[in-house]
Amino acid sequence: MGREGATSLVRVAVLVRAGSGPLWWSGVLAAGIGAVPPGITGRRIGVLAGAVLLLLAFAAVALVRGRRYTHFARTATRAARSAYLQDRGVTIRNWRRSHRWWLLLAFLAAVGSSFAVPAAGGLLLAGCGAGLWAKAVRLGRLERSRECLLWVRTDWIAKGAVGKPVRGFQSTGIAAGDAAPGGARRRSTVAV
Repeated sequence: MGREGATSLVRVAVLVRAGSGPLWWSGVLAAGIGAVPPGITGRRIGVLAGAVLLLLAFAAVALVRGRRYTHFARTATRAARSAYLQDRGVTIRNWRRSHRWWLLLAFLAAVGSSFAVPAAGGLLLAGCGAGLWAKAVRLGRLERSRECLLWVRTDWIAKGAVGKPVRGFQSTGIAAGDAAPGGARRRSTVAV
């Protein structure tokens, strides 16, 4: 039986962080595979171009929509007691399931591009993953400074954590949910 008028909320930092692992590891794997063929440009130029792309992708992904995240964090309203808080594992599984074909296509494109510019496509993917991780870490710092966790309604996240349908964040106490500030697994402390 559901509670009347209850909404389901998902952690913003977990949603942002969900793509970082698959993008990073598929990028590293694609770069490793892509370093095998010499390509048109040669390995050295390919790896150097890939390093530049990694840094550019990292900066772009880490900074994009930063003001919107900060604005929503500052204006977050308190979540209702009747709200359902989605588990970290469920959020990650749902994100990865809904994006699996895009991740596969990105991996194949990165490997395929290695025949022209070795390792560059893989390093670009890895940079995107690192940028998402950095954005989640920044959200974690914001959550710690405000001493609250940031959540968004699950029915608003079809276009991302701060996409057009999102009208604002909701907040809970720092101990709510099963993820630490920044979206990482909450480490359990055992008293001795």
